Amino acid sequence: MQTHIDALTELLGADQLLTGSDISERYQVDWSKEAPHMPEFVVRPRNTADVSTFLRYCSEHKLPVVPQGGLTGLAGGATPRDGEIALSLERLNGITELDKQSMTMTVKAGTPLQVIQQAAEAEGLRLPVDLGARGSCQIGGNVSTNAGGNQVLSFGMTRALVLGLEAVQADGTIVPAYNKMLKNNAGYDLKQLFIGSEGTLGIVTEVVLRLFPLARNKHTAVVALDSFESVVKLLNTTQSKFARLSAFEAMWNSFFQCSVGANPNLSDPFDEQYPFYVLLESENDALDQFQQVLFDELEAGNVLDAVIAQSGKDSDQFWAIRDSIPEVMSTIPQPYANFDVGLPVSQMEDFLDKVQSSLSERFENVESLTFGHLGDGNIHILAWTTHEDNSQAIYKHVYQLLNEFGGTVTAEHGIGYMKADYLKLCRSPEEIALMRVLKQAMDPNNILNPGRVLS
Repeated sequence: MQTHIDALTELLGADQLLTGSDISERYQVDWSKEAPHMPEFVVRPRNTADVSTFLRYCSEHKLPVVPQGGLTGLAGGATPRDGEIALSLERLNGITELDKQSMTMTVKAGTPLQVIQQAAEAEGLRLPVDLGARGSCQIGGNVSTNAGGNQVLSFGMTRALVLGLEAVQADGTIVPAYNKMLKNNAGYDLKQLFIGSEGTLGIVTEVVLRLFPLARNKHTAVVALDSFESVVKLLNTTQSKFARLSAFEAMWNSFFQCSVGANPNLSDPFDEQYPFYVLLESENDALDQFQQVLFDELEAGNVLDAVIAQSGKDSDQFWAIRDSIPEVMSTIPQPYANFDVGLPVSQMEDFLDKVQSSLSERFENVESLTFGHLGDGNIHILAWTTHEDNSQAIYKHVYQLLNEFGGTVTAEHGIGYMKADYLKLCRSPEEIALMRVLKQAMDPNNILNPGRVLS
């Protein structure tokens, strides 16, 4: 390996490599905290040309590469494995262009999501991709994993907001698939090969994003309910009566109380506890219309209580309850099973009931927390016991149940290596075979994130 370090130092410059004790814990594991591993060394290129030079060398010498962005993933996709070199895109940082008339922004892959959001807002625009890790995650990682988040219900996944991109193939070929137009039917849409492929088909180095005007107004509320059926009724009502329901975040009582208790800066907005809570947000409605819809739901008995944000500070507090995942995770004994599942809303209650009852039957002292975006069919479950060896058995059991309901093992976090063995539960043999054809064609030496997505 020292021979490769010397060669790449000569090709790229010593300042682009980290070796030995200079490699901090940051580069050893993503937010899953599972199986941390020291990479052979870390390469931190400053531009696309350097990424190309690095990958060309690795392809020639068949050196495996694990791409890294903000390392906020939860599927092990950016965690190094034996013999791998880490390719950190953190230095590819910055906004190349903000075209206010076309409502697009071109940004480098290592730019933090929050930086992009703030730059857009300064021009009266917005990027609707939003998630709790906004301050740490990078746009290249968002694109490579097709990140979901809080506003998928209205704006779709990251894929729907990418107009064009630049990517580097395994052999170092730079693919400038730039596009700023909403309508462009000229041939294959090659950017889609790289969006959601988790760095297995190429490395995204720059992205053209679609922006939207800022909302004229925004109203936020936390609503308390007594049943899952009431939650779904509220979803249907608010979708039909609000101008735009931009967020609908469901929280079961156990998660809600854990979140409030784990963060000393938060407090419960209600005087008593309820079985279910929903954080909802509407845009472009008059305040009296927003209030009237919730009042009608209270009068009809579908909603037990509601607290409407009176200020931006109130809204931030409500969102902090939903976004306190890191604080919640710090209170849970490790290892725990962390699920990011998707299935039709109509099947969700039956599936979750089956999960809870069967986990209680199979595992002693099992506990779980449930929350999620719900409106877009995405639910997260954290489950654990007092026995260390149970987490893998819990994963296997819940994924088998999910298969019976025809759901997906990942709605937004990706497959990584942690779910690679379960891909067959939600993709047909024909689909997986086609994925392997693409992988072989675009990365014949299997150097890009080997073992992720496809085991």
